[in-house]
Amino acid sequence: MSKLNDPHQNHLLDALLDIDFERLNPNLELVELPLGKVLYEPGEKLKYVYFPTTCIVSLLYVMENGASAEIAVVGNEGILGISIFMGGDSTPSHAVVQSAGHGYRIKAQILKNEFNQTGPLQRLLLRYTQALITQMAQTAVCNRHHTVEQQLCRWLLLSIDRLSSNELHMAQELIANMLGVRREGVTEAAGKLQRAGLIDYTRGRITVIDRPGLENKVCECYQVVKTEFDRLLPSLHATAR
Repeated sequence: MSKLNDPHQNHLLDALLDIDFERLNPNLELVELPLGKVLYEPGEKLKYVYFPTTCIVSLLYVMENGASAEIAVVGNEGILGISIFMGGDSTPSHAVVQSAGHGYRIKAQILKNEFNQTGPLQRLLLRYTQALITQMAQTAVCNRHHTVEQQLCRWLLLSIDRLSSNELHMAQELIANMLGVRREGVTEAAGKLQRAGLIDYTRGRITVIDRPGLENKVCECYQVVKTEFDRLLPSLHATAR
């Protein structure tokens, strides 16, 4: 398989024991995930579970008046469709590709059957779910108590952590929708970060050029989320191949 598209690019798949990965591998289907593609709609029965490799997917709520806000971001560290093995077949949120790339999908029932075997795969997915819940909770706190600039820093760091580069292709309007703020607020915050030499933002392309500086600007929410992921997931790599 081409190194450009390898299931092991997804950290959860890479952390599986050989025996578990080999059972899943024949059922993994490589899919292209273009910008804006909707993977899940609220209340829709989930047919597939996704393991992103080179893309980022946003979980967001859309209100009746059209306003929206991101509750979590999932990339090569995770999985989309946790409701499948958490006791439900649907989700109240949208799942939308925010940075184009590829991923692997597997039929929901196949993963549910594997999860119900109560082995290492189940423990791995439960640990990931705990980390994802932390991200969701911290996002809610951050959106309520921190400035747009701090929120943007958190969002940028979480996003590039889930990509293989420091570059994102994202219009300001879409960022505003993700953060649940006005576009003018994102414009102002991005301008401050650019003038400080932390990012370069031109024509919908954001490049992080000073990550340490961005980490100094961000609120504590980013580190809370990162610490929880690091605490719950890396130890599992020791049991991988």
